Amino acid sequence: MPTRNAYVTDLKGLQGECSANYLRLVRLMSEVEPGETREVELISNGRRVGELCLKLQERAPYTSIIRVSQRGILDEYLETPRMRVHLYHDVRMAEVTDFQRQRHFHGRYRYPNAQMHQPDEKLQLNRFLGEWLEHGLAHGHSLDLPELR
Repeated sequence: MPTRNAYVTDLKGLQGECSANYLRLVRLMSEVEPGETREVELISNGRRVGELCLKLQERAPYTSIIRVSQRGILDEYLETPRMRVHLYHDVRMAEVTDFQRQRHFHGRYRYPNAQMHQPDEKLQLNRFLGEWLEHGLAHGHSLDLPELR
């Protein structure tokens, strides 16, 4: 049985994803004040399939915290996906720090592990956020954001 090479953290890929997510969130959250929520209707094949909800929980000079969640047609059957994202304005990066009540993700995990995290869990969560936001930007509709109409 061949031995498996240890996972090596893709730091460049993680930083690139976090930088792209920062730009996506800044675009979606323009002119939102702390405590306010931006809701983006998600449309697929001409039908409303849910809402991407972005709530600015906190804003400070160098950081902001945004809660990202989704509501949809399967809410009564599935747990609503939600995460907390920290935006670091000085380096223009956004990082997932909380997903489904799990916090503080490491850059690399041994596998298997008790939490069932993938070796690159942190990178996967940030990629998921990027895909989620990109879908909202490409297929979303918001009355207060003309570029999402």
